[in-house]
Amino acid sequence: MSGENAKNLDTAPKRMKGSDTETPEASTLARTGAPGQYAPGKAPELSRRRFLASAGSVTATAHLLGLGTGLSEAGQAAPGRETGPMVVADQGSFFVGGRTVSTPGVWDPNRPRGDGATYYIDHLYAQYQIPTDARRYPLVMTHGNGQTARCWETTPDGREGFNNIFLRRGFSVYLPDSPRRARAGFPSFNGPLGSLEGTQVMPDNTTRFGAQQAFVFFRLGAEYPEFYPNTAFPKAGLEQFFRATIPSVTEDADVVSDGFVALLEKIGPAVLVAHSQSGPFAMLAAIKSPLVRAIYTYEPAGMIFPEGEPRPPIVLGDGSVRRGDRQVPAADFLKLTRIPIHVVYGDNIPTEPDSLNLRDFRRAQALAGRQFVDVVNRHGGDATFVSLPDEGLVGNTHFMFFDTNHIQVADLLSKFLSDKGLDER
Repeated sequence: MSGENAKNLDTAPKRMKGSDTETPEASTLARTGAPGQYAPGKAPELSRRRFLASAGSVTATAHLLGLGTGLSEAGQAAPGRETGPMVVADQGSFFVGGRTVSTPGVWDPNRPRGDGATYYIDHLYAQYQIPTDARRYPLVMTHGNGQTARCWETTPDGREGFNNIFLRRGFSVYLPDSPRRARAGFPSFNGPLGSLEGTQVMPDNTTRFGAQQAFVFFRLGAEYPEFYPNTAFPKAGLEQFFRATIPSVTEDADVVSDGFVALLEKIGPAVLVAHSQSGPFAMLAAIKSPLVRAIYTYEPAGMIFPEGEPRPPIVLGDGSVRRGDRQVPAADFLKLTRIPIHVVYGDNIPTEPDSLNLRDFRRAQALAGRQFVDVVNRHGGDATFVSLPDEGLVGNTHFMFFDTNHIQVADLLSKFLSDKGLDER
C-alpha cells in the first residue's frame, strides 16, 4: 500500500484475556452447557452506588437502564435473548490500513481545500468487544454488498445478533466496516464523487438495492412482496431491513482484503466469518496473510480458483455464463488449503435454471461454491459445503444469521469452531 498506514496512528489494544480485569459481577454468572455460555437468571441485586463504583463502565449503565441484559422494561426476557447481564472486559473502535493522497503544490492556510492538501483514505473501521476470559481466537464478522457491520448487531426485529451471541459464548468479536463503506468513509473530496483535482481516485458511481430487488435477490420471496411460505425471515423487521441497506461505491477486492490483513496484523490470528460479497475478500486475505485461522462464509458472492485448471461453465437461466470468480496463481491458491473453510448456503435456492436472474444467480453461486470446495479438497485442503436444509434448517434467506432460527445457525458455527479446535481459551 502507498502512503502512511493508519494503524500507526491509533492505540486500540490487542485482544486481552479477562482474568486480570474481571469485574465483581462476572463471578455471579453461572456457566452452563457449552463453555462461554451463561445460565439464564436474575441479575445480581446491587446498590446504584456500589454498582457504578465497581463497574464504572458501559456494563453498569446497561444494567441500570435494562440494556444489553435481554430484559424488557417490564423485566421480562425479550424474545430471542438470553437473560442475565453480559460482562465485557473491553470495547472500542479504531481504524487500520489505508493510504494517503495529496493535491499538488504547497498547502496554503488561506485556501485549505486547495493545493497541498493531504487526505487519508481506504482504511478499515473496526468496532470490537472483548469478554472476560476470552477464547484464543477472535471472530471477525465481515459484511456484504450494500451492508455495514450493523448486520451482525441487533436483528431487524430486535433480537440479539451474532455479535452478542458469540460474545456471550466467550469470543472476542470484531465488526469491520470495510474500506469505502459506512464509518470507514469513501475516497471523495471537494467536488464530484471520487475526484481529486481531476484525478478519479474511485469511479464516480454508486449502486443501491431497491426494496423490490432486495426482496427477491436475498430470497425473502420469489416475487415482491410475497414471502416464501416457509421463510425464516423476521417479517416484523422488514422495514428495518430495507433501511439498513445503504449505497455502495465501486468495490476494489484488493483494497478491502488489504484492510482485512491490516486488521489481523493489529489484533493477531483470527477466524473470518464472512458474508456474501466479503467471502472472496476473506479468501484473498487468507492468501495474503497467515493470520487467518479459518474462514466460515455465508453465501460468498464469488470464489477463488487456481489459474490453469479449467472447470465446467455455469450457465444461467437466460443463457448467459456466470462471471465474477477470480483466478489466482496456483501457489497462492494452495494457501487456502492450509486452513479449514466452510461455505454455507440457505434455503429456497432454485435447483433448476430459472429465467429470472435475480433468483437464478444464487443457484449459480452455490454451484460455484461446490466447485470451489471440490478444488480445495482435491489439493489436500479442508473445505466443506454446508446446505442448511440438509442440516434440518429451512426457510433461510441470504441473511441466515438474523433469520428467526439464527440461534441454530449460530450453533452450527460454534460446532465448526469446536470441531476445528478454534474455541480454546
